[in-house]
Amino acid sequence: MILVTGATGHVGGELVRRLADAGRPVRAMTRRPARARLPEGVEAVYGDADDPASLAAAFAGVSGAFLMSAQAVGTAPGPTHDLALAQAAARAGVRRLVKLSVLDAGAGTDVIARWHAEAESAVTDPSRNWAWTLLRPGRFMSNALQWAGQLRTGDEVAVPFADRPAASVDPADLADIAAQALTADGHAGATYELSGPQSLTPVEELSVLGEVLGRALRANALPPQAARAGMERYGFPAEVVDAIMRRTLESDRGAEVLPTAEKLLGRPARTFAQWARAHTEAFGGATPS
Repeated sequence: MILVTGATGHVGGELVRRLADAGRPVRAMTRRPARARLPEGVEAVYGDADDPASLAAAFAGVSGAFLMSAQAVGTAPGPTHDLALAQAAARAGVRRLVKLSVLDAGAGTDVIARWHAEAESAVTDPSRNWAWTLLRPGRFMSNALQWAGQLRTGDEVAVPFADRPAASVDPADLADIAAQALTADGHAGATYELSGPQSLTPVEELSVLGEVLGRALRANALPPQAARAGMERYGFPAEVVDAIMRRTLESDRGAEVLPTAEKLLGRPARTFAQWARAHTEAFGGATPS
């Protein structure tokens, strides 16, 4: 049995479908199993990283697990959700584990680096009796879904860091790679830094999306001060906001197209245009055939 945490998210949902299509026994962990729309034969199970008893039940009898956490950096003294998931996996005797991390996890000394270094260490700890694989993607193409609400009411989108390029990756490609690592040999102890096949700015992504939707979309580029104010309004701790601003404005890390995804997939990684065509319905377009 393979357990997928975050099973209704962008990567987890794709992974559940791939494993189910391959005939693998899959258990999908979510905080709202009754609402989960899952492939036939997939077992939905309640699990919450703040509820240890639920994790014990979710991991029971599991031999492989995909771990991811949506806990925001700085919302706790440390990555308590990642630590709880790893502990539950260890207690259940999981033999193969894939963790979704972030690009450059643990590199540097700021709050983001410290958070992800601790989260990864819970998986790579030599005392753990499992084969682990770390996936370190940069920006997700699915981040563009945050534009959907604005595009329902017009053709202009407010975009922070509008000219900052990134080689965004399709969550579907991450799911393909995670499925490999969970079901095939040769990935134990590997750390994969992953990107998509193009380096695009948000303005360029919006232009591609407009072409796919057949709409003349416009970007309202927000100044850095507005981006900072937005994060503060959402309750991001000051230390986290400072780290995000420095990483975004003072470094181009994440803009480089990395070869890893194509090598692992045995094909070119999906482009932003391909991602957009697969998700037109989310932006009010026609359902892809």
